[in-house]
Amino acid sequence: MSEVNIAKRKEKCENCTKQCNKKQSEDGANSNQESEESSSCSQLLLSACLSCDGCLSDEDTLKISQQGLEEVERVLALNKKCDASKHKVLVASVCPQSLPFFAVKFGVDIAEAAHKLCGFLKHIGVQYVFDTTLAAGFSILESQKEFIQRYRRRHHDSHALPMFTSSCPGWIRYSERVLGSLVTPHICTARSPQQIMGCLVKDYFSKQQKLSPEKLYHVVVAPCFDKKLEAVREEFYNSMLETRDVDCVLTSGQIYYLMEQRKVSVEELDSVPLDQVLGDGGDVALVRHDGRGSEGFLEHVFKHAAKELFGVDVQEITYKTLRNRDFQEVTLERDGETLLQFAAVYGFRNIQTLVHRMRKGRVPYQLVEVLSCPGGCLSGRGQAESEGGAGRLDKALVNQMEEIYSSLPVRLPEFNPTLHTLYQDWLEGQDSSQTRKLLHTEYRDKSHGHAQPPHMQW
Repeated sequence: MSEVNIAKRKEKCENCTKQCNKKQSEDGANSNQESEESSSCSQLLLSACLSCDGCLSDEDTLKISQQGLEEVERVLALNKKCDASKHKVLVASVCPQSLPFFAVKFGVDIAEAAHKLCGFLKHIGVQYVFDTTLAAGFSILESQKEFIQRYRRRHHDSHALPMFTSSCPGWIRYSERVLGSLVTPHICTARSPQQIMGCLVKDYFSKQQKLSPEKLYHVVVAPCFDKKLEAVREEFYNSMLETRDVDCVLTSGQIYYLMEQRKVSVEELDSVPLDQVLGDGGDVALVRHDGRGSEGFLEHVFKHAAKELFGVDVQEITYKTLRNRDFQEVTLERDGETLLQFAAVYGFRNIQTLVHRMRKGRVPYQLVEVLSCPGGCLSGRGQAESEGGAGRLDKALVNQMEEIYSSLPVRLPEFNPTLHTLYQDWLEGQDSSQTRKLLHTEYRDKSHGHAQPPHMQW
């Protein structure tokens, strides 16, 4: 690496540190002993830190440059110009946490927002529009299964517990690049909903359409910029076919910007039902999973483990707030004995606290749901940042989105017949090698050989 690049990275990291120190001095009166032990960047947004150029290699930067509106518009333009045999079939998969954003912006309910969004995407040249809830169901079921396996081998495997969730790419990147072997063996191997959706589209759906995977161009609409970093991971790239499971990630805000750019009004858009992966007719009923504003891994795994391990049916989960609303725990007790203890940890400051406790051997949890955005996925900076920018949340917008998202009915993935059909027809069974290959991945210690900025030293 050139001295110029090193100097630029150092300058950026020192700037982050200065901003953090300034923020800390402002909040100093409220800080407690534990936060004083944390590193000086504990106030920094994890997504802002990891998306800074100082953490991206030249190769990363090139890959990320292909994750923008310009690339999607290039593909759309080529489809209009080139011979039909060279066309790309565009497929869009929409994260359920993005839909409340469009409901607020469009001034309609969430079902109508989904239909209007689908109408816009098809208007510009997208052929199929899916909802990623199905993929999230796969991810939850595989996470449940893995937790039970880890729990049962906890006495002879020091890395079995705690298990950390793996759906947040900001958290994964931080774990691999900074925390390394302290954390990576504990991360659940189930792929995130986004990457399972990528597999579903490029493997199953392409076969159903009798198309080679590289003939499909798969776009994911997500609330979070860090999802772009996940899409370009090397394990999700097929070098033989030169295609990615997810070709491009666009944030909710980028899609809305595209609508404004094209001067498309909501009123003139057709309401078009979402498509179904299995190709069945009829509209897709929008549902959500348990959990506030995210996919609810903690709640689903907790209820499943309580039943599977201890024969306890948990109907309602009660969260106990610890440091703040983004650091909460859930406990299962029987006859005065604690059977399960899980935690939800959102935001960089709380993640720092969690890691410090882990280093000191003071993490009592069997599972921790970790998300880099304070407030969870609905608060992703790709849709919840205020118009003034500067990393500040639009709290009014977030509150509206949370209310809209909670209005969706909850559906347990265990009772989704489409999942059971796909397990058999696509994956050859729940315990097959195909399931392991397509629904799981692995996370590695990449901290060695990467120069860590001074404010990230532990």
